[in-house]
Amino acid sequence: MWQALKLSLELALVNTLTLLLVALVLAPLLAFGSFRGKTLLTLLITLPLVLPPTVLGFYLLMLFSPSSPVGAFFTALLGETLLFNFKGLLVASAVSALPLAVLPAAAAMEKVGRELLETAFVFGYGKLETYLKVVLPMSRRGFAVAALLVFSRTLGEFGVVLMVGGNVPGRTQTLALYVYDAVQAFEYGKAHLAALLLAALSLASGGLLLLLGGLRERGGLRIL
Repeated sequence: MWQALKLSLELALVNTLTLLLVALVLAPLLAFGSFRGKTLLTLLITLPLVLPPTVLGFYLLMLFSPSSPVGAFFTALLGETLLFNFKGLLVASAVSALPLAVLPAAAAMEKVGRELLETAFVFGYGKLETYLKVVLPMSRRGFAVAALLVFSRTLGEFGVVLMVGGNVPGRTQTLALYVYDAVQAFEYGKAHLAALLLAALSLASGGLLLLLGGLRERGGLRIL
């Protein structure tokens, strides 16, 4: 179980850092971009939220197969297939959690007042400098929320990692898959312990989300 927990935490941490970097690029496109294809880009980013995880995992399995052009490219580049190893788990988890990273960050950026951006331009800031010195600091809460959502989603991911990584103990077995195996083997004590660990980590993430969002004066919650 501890090996599965270690793998889950490593995967969640690396995936969170990876998707925060991706969000730095994609979020401003959704927040400020005006270009043909923006609606399609938004749809593609949102798609993993509405697709069943097993369906998403199946198509990623087909995509990463060495017999597909994409799979063959990565096999030649990395010297191994993306299936049934940590690299494949990371890519699959990143695709699955992509909207949870990009959408909160984009929503936070949209709340940056246009007058602030115009003021930055008046003071001689270029687009990149405005983004780095004005937009990002004012969007930090959105990125923090994104990090927590991605971390929690990756920890509990089941269908996608099962399809792409299999369920190989010590190699691709995450804690969620460990719970499944324990239940299948009627080892409910082990399943309870692993499930409690996942629940505790999820509750901790939820508590941090509430702290970041804060409570409205009239009892409502705000996330960004």
